Amino acid sequence: MRKYHILIAALIVLFDRLTKFMVSDRISLHDSVDVVPGLFRLTHVQNRGAAFGLFAESPSEWKVAILILFSVAALAVVSALLWKNGNAMNPTAIALSLVFGGALGNLWDRVVDRHVIDFLDFYYGAHHWPAFNIADSAIVVGAVLLLAEIFMAPQEEKVEEAG
Repeated sequence: MRKYHILIAALIVLFDRLTKFMVSDRISLHDSVDVVPGLFRLTHVQNRGAAFGLFAESPSEWKVAILILFSVAALAVVSALLWKNGNAMNPTAIALSLVFGGALGNLWDRVVDRHVIDFLDFYYGAHHWPAFNIADSAIVVGAVLLLAEIFMAPQEEKVEEAG
């Protein structure tokens, strides 16, 4: 089953790299292309911070190194959890594979370019969600799947796992 986990993560990285390349190649930095006017556009943004631009304005010269170290630590934890669940293709393994692929996609950008390319830009009127990318989406979907499994597992399973 581990080969399927690797395949899921690899597909996330591949799709993430491909979309970031296409955006960089076809949309100038800070320019936008309306996809659904008033709701969604593709906007080429370079995020030098963490998720959703957190810490992007930090002047710390250690910011990128700290973000890279955090990503490597997260990848190590997710790898260990995936290895532990490696013999199953269940929602937990799928979620961990999504998180692993997303974290690896964004880590690639940080190591190579020292920033992450974001481009999925949702807004409505004056309300605007920070731009994000495919890797971020995979991480969020994986995290939501993990949380859903934790909170929606039958009580008997929770008691068995604790004991």
